[in-house]
Amino acid sequence: MIARARNQQNRAILLVTHHFAPETGAPQRRWSALANYLIPVGYPVIVLAPPPHYPSGKFTHSSPDLLPGSVTTGRHGEKIVRVNFREHSHGLGSRIADQLVAAVSSVLRGVGPAVGRPAVVIATVPGIPSVAAGWALARWYRARLIVEMRDAWPDLIQPSGILLRRDRPGGLRRRLRDLAARVVHRAVTRLQSRADLVVTTTAAFAEVLRSRGVRNVAVVRNGTALTPVREHAPVSLAGRPLRAVYAGTIGRSQGLDVMVRAAALVQERGYALDVRIVGHGKELEPLQLLAAELGAPVRVEPSVPSTQVRDLYAWADTAVVSLQDWEPFEWTVPSKLYEVMASGVVASACLAGEAADLVTANGAGAVVRPGDVEGLADLWCGWLSAGVVPAASPDAAAWVAEHASDAVLGHRYTELLDELLPHPLFRAEPDHGSRY
Repeated sequence: MIARARNQQNRAILLVTHHFAPETGAPQRRWSALANYLIPVGYPVIVLAPPPHYPSGKFTHSSPDLLPGSVTTGRHGEKIVRVNFREHSHGLGSRIADQLVAAVSSVLRGVGPAVGRPAVVIATVPGIPSVAAGWALARWYRARLIVEMRDAWPDLIQPSGILLRRDRPGGLRRRLRDLAARVVHRAVTRLQSRADLVVTTTAAFAEVLRSRGVRNVAVVRNGTALTPVREHAPVSLAGRPLRAVYAGTIGRSQGLDVMVRAAALVQERGYALDVRIVGHGKELEPLQLLAAELGAPVRVEPSVPSTQVRDLYAWADTAVVSLQDWEPFEWTVPSKLYEVMASGVVASACLAGEAADLVTANGAGAVVRPGDVEGLADLWCGWLSAGVVPAASPDAAAWVAEHASDAVLGHRYTELLDELLPHPLFRAEPDHGSRY
């Protein structure tokens, strides 16, 4: 009855995003899972997204149904309107240009007849220009605006050095880029403060935004559908190498050189281990070169289909989750951590802040400070010396099931949407205050 009543109103959601299926990755998986939950309970989803071109920057599919201007129906019943994009390289300027083209095209196509009239516009980051596009469309339609911050952008601009690292300190180009970073930060914060709701994926970043005066902030974590791959029991090494795996994005943010350097150090100390880094990203080749240079027992391999990730975790004795030692990452919980916690494999967590607290509080594994090569090597050597890898606590998988499963997150989003679009059955009568 509630779903029927929702359908009697305009409950349509317009999602402005730079990443969507059939691409694979955390943002794409998140909104595929949410659409699968929201549509059946009375929230139609219309998506504005460029054709699949992640991570290569090139159009990755030949189907005309995915070209700019096409309108198709997704696997969960969502309407997908493809917007223009710009093929890009791994360079920052090239990627920003692509995001700007997609954002402008989202506005132009978003006011067209294919979209209809949404009740809510959700702009999800990355990329950052999607926020401005979402704000413009919400104003056009007089719709509610939700800004979804999946990571701590734009706070990551400064510590990552992505705007500054190639410029001479004190030089004009560096000063201009530093100014640009501050302008972007202020602009995004202003748009956040004007949104009807800002959704973050962590409690820590939600508190940061509240401290800046953003008035309505809620947490809807990233999620996972992965189920345990093993029993929660210690793993005997029985004289064989320790097997460690990382599976996911191989970018600068992950700081995976720590994993390679730690493996080389463990080998220097006379222990045997087998390390695999599997994924995609601009750091894949540099890591291959570093492993070869150090003679580290590390295989750096291209990504595998998501259906094979379970096999990687089943092979491994420990799974690595790693981020750089940048302050905004203390407000971040990588979606990879939920996957590892759900798998039952003990985590080697190179994390700080909220993510590290989750590992410790739920017995998901061992925490090493980000960037600490010696600390990670000591952890692995300790397990090798003992001949056993400790078990992850079942509390870790239980926590994910309770707080980060797809069903839980879909239910949470529905609650937030119901608050923005009050249900007619629960609206107060103007005369006597009773409820329908």
